[in-house]
Amino acid sequence: MGARPIVDRRRHRVYLTRNTEYHTRDNRCVAVRDRTTGLWIWEHRALWARVLGGLSFQNGGIRPTPGVPNLGESLYLHRTDGEDLVTSQLEDILRPDHQEVASYPAFAA
Repeated sequence: MGARPIVDRRRHRVYLTRNTEYHTRDNRCVAVRDRTTGLWIWEHRALWARVLGGLSFQNGGIRPTPGVPNLGESLYLHRTDGEDLVTSQLEDILRPDHQEVASYPAFAA
């Protein structure tokens, strides 16, 4: 009998760039926070965009990574209006605790 694969059922991730935190639920950006001030950004282009993966820039080329991006890659967010968003490089990927998820602005509910 083979081992069952581990299924990650956690729904939330926080992608950290140098200046910004992108909080996601089920791969959709539900909150954005400025890392310097700690304030939520109510009108950010990333809100409600879907995380499609990461992009790395090497030797003048672009290498996509579908799914969960890796550290050092840029986050690639797809918007329904066609104005996709690419962030600066990811410095960390975290899991928010329940208290932080509960602190998301009302628009994230």
